[in-house]
Amino acid sequence: MSTPLEPTARTRTNRGRNRSVTERERLMALLDDALVVHVGLQLGEHPLVLPSAFAVDPDGPDEDGTLYLHGSVAAGWLRAAPGTAVCVTVTELDGLVAGRSAFHHSMNYRSAVVIGQARLVEDLGERQHALDLIVDHMVPGRAATLRPSTRKELAATAVLAVPLHEASMKERAGGPGDEPEDVEAGTWGGHVPIHRVAGHPVPDVDARGAVPADVTARAVALGAG
Repeated sequence: MSTPLEPTARTRTNRGRNRSVTERERLMALLDDALVVHVGLQLGEHPLVLPSAFAVDPDGPDEDGTLYLHGSVAAGWLRAAPGTAVCVTVTELDGLVAGRSAFHHSMNYRSAVVIGQARLVEDLGERQHALDLIVDHMVPGRAATLRPSTRKELAATAVLAVPLHEASMKERAGGPGDEPEDVEAGTWGGHVPIHRVAGHPVPDVDARGAVPADVTARAVALGAG
């Protein structure tokens, strides 16, 4: 069985415990919804936080599953990350909360933090598996329709693996938590839901034939009409 969230002191939620999530399944659901994570690490004399495409293998070789990141082998942060602790964060914004006072304005969200020692993926089979997962996280089923990666492409791409063991998650939903006297005063309060919506696929100028079914399905799943 997987470990509940917040297994260590550095991933324990100390403030706003009422918003903390302990079920690992909800973390996996958030990671399934999200398309971008931010990776934080110490690079030389300064910290650095960068956005990254990613994928998750719940049955990966690391404790409680594996989060995969990728980038150019020439990227400084990717060269510095292996063997060091990195912090991976993800946030999905679900709404704007309009309170009856400035103090009670907020946002509805789902957010998670994963901390762990980054591992450079050396095994060619695991690296290809990770890259296929990253492609499929963007467009499910797409990797199987593409030509195999060339040796040159694989050599130019670095893949990092981060254990999903050390993680925490928080979420907020609903309206404002206003003071009773502000509610009695009659000021309007509520929230504005926010949803990510995709447009219709746009063929490249050199594209031939109809839009592939996997691309169309992904656009529809993301809300394209």
